[in-house]
Amino acid sequence: MENQDRQGGNVLAIAVMFALFFMIAFVTNFAGSMGVIVKNQFGASNAASQLGSCANFFAYLFMGIPGGLILKRKGYKFTSILACAVGFAGVGVQWLSGYVESFGVYVSGAFIAGFSMCLLNLVVNPMLNTLGGEGKKGNQLVQFGSSLNSIGGTIAPILLGYLIGGEVAKAKVADAAPALLIAMGIFALAILIVGFSKIPEPHMETAAEREARLNGSTSILKDIAATLKFRHFTFGALAIFFYIVIECGIPNMANLYMTEQIPVIGGIARNGPGYVGAAVAGSVVAVYWFLMMCGRIVGGVIGGKVSSKVMVTFCAVFGIALMLAAIYSPVKFVELPFKTEIVNAAGISLQQNISVPLSMIFAVLCGACTSVMWGAIFNLAAEGLGKYVPMGSGIFMCMVFGGVLLPVQGLIADKIGILNSYWLTIALFAYVLVYAHILSIPSKRAS
Repeated sequence: MENQDRQGGNVLAIAVMFALFFMIAFVTNFAGSMGVIVKNQFGASNAASQLGSCANFFAYLFMGIPGGLILKRKGYKFTSILACAVGFAGVGVQWLSGYVESFGVYVSGAFIAGFSMCLLNLVVNPMLNTLGGEGKKGNQLVQFGSSLNSIGGTIAPILLGYLIGGEVAKAKVADAAPALLIAMGIFALAILIVGFSKIPEPHMETAAEREARLNGSTSILKDIAATLKFRHFTFGALAIFFYIVIECGIPNMANLYMTEQIPVIGGIARNGPGYVGAAVAGSVVAVYWFLMMCGRIVGGVIGGKVSSKVMVTFCAVFGIALMLAAIYSPVKFVELPFKTEIVNAAGISLQQNISVPLSMIFAVLCGACTSVMWGAIFNLAAEGLGKYVPMGSGIFMCMVFGGVLLPVQGLIADKIGILNSYWLTIALFAYVLVYAHILSIPSKRAS
């Protein structure tokens, strides 16, 4: 009977971890998609529209290593509940910003939510592995969780585009309230379920480890310094920093390009060269995240036969080619075999095929390129670290704050155009390519 209760509790806890895996990508990508709203509601520039994503990722810098320490000292259950509580608060502040109509409150909410996303990233992978009994079953649960993560990332821009509708110029944060309330509800439910579940704690700090820490015989700063002495790891951490800008910058800029409205004389805005409306733009961007999911599945299948070096090299070269195609492709629309409803000047509802800018087709295809990069770069960087692998994981989590460069890409878009901002993406792809081909060669620690 006790064994059955434990298995039932594990099933419930696994379901919650799946839901939280979904929430990581949903909340993160929702922040990126919200750039369209804040740009119109608050009159923000392309650069300022990315501050929500920037704040979300910036939180990782502060929480990466402390979060790992919380997990070690307090365990999975406490850390999960804390992450959900912080996530509830962060999304709640973003929801509140829609009613007080404050850009600062919105950015603050995104920053708070970033703490939660970092903690959840630290929890869900090892917890699913533990709940599955480790080994093949544990890995299988992690892979299922990763798929739900990609689904969350795919749904977020579609849902936001649907909530905004066709009136992009009138879009407000309050329009996204239903999705934000759903997110808060999931966090609240997760707190209750995890609180009443029996979660195994095989990795919690032992009495001996606690005594050693209190006596000062171990030092977090010493471990960080020792880990960074592995040159191939340090270069890999920088590659992850840049990768975050690549992964999120491509869809964020695509969303802005397809909803861009350009002011003209008299205060009347005209549609930009790639304008398709928020609903269509959200669906197109969702394809990017869907391709990431497909790429992860393929990467898992061929991962035992193809090296991480080959995978990253191929994806970086293909990504650069696609970005060049997006920049230099002619300004034309490609008609897709899908219908959308429009209302003409006479107020008559009509059905017409969806048309998408050719440049955006090339951009969203990059989802297949970015799909395997995180895992493959970590695999290259962690080789030979030995006992420093856990610290390496914490440092990698900190490097997610590379998202602070998203406003830089937005600033470039303000100066030379949204499509030309992809030159930054190309430069970062180039660094990842050099890392995979040259800088990832395992090295002994620098003396």
